[in-house]
Amino acid sequence: MPQSIENPADCEIRSTICFLNAKDVKAAEIHRQISEVYGENLMSEGMVRKWIRAFKDGHKKVHNEHRSGRTSVITDDLMQKVDKKVLENRCFTISSSSNEFHKVARSVLYRIVTEHLS
Repeated sequence: MPQSIENPADCEIRSTICFLNAKDVKAAEIHRQISEVYGENLMSEGMVRKWIRAFKDGHKKVHNEHRSGRTSVITDDLMQKVDKKVLENRCFTISSSSNEFHKVARSVLYRIVTEHLS
């Protein structure tokens, strides 16, 4: 049984797919080998097939590409305002704060409190 490799980088998995695909290994076998070495829940067979199609269509890069996604709505200013409200009222709840910060989604307030202020 091969040794298991924990926490592989995405580019490592894609490189493996690219290499095995170049050797004409079938998608199901590539998925089986990846699951055997890297873990069963790392990548679905459908995602392996997607990468094989991409490589066959000329996609060459295995590294993550920079994306120009949506900018974060969590700003330093907003975090300071939420922090101030939490310090003013230790019985702070997300529901009560959503009335105060009515333009900010509850999920954003929750992330600020649990990830940025804790």
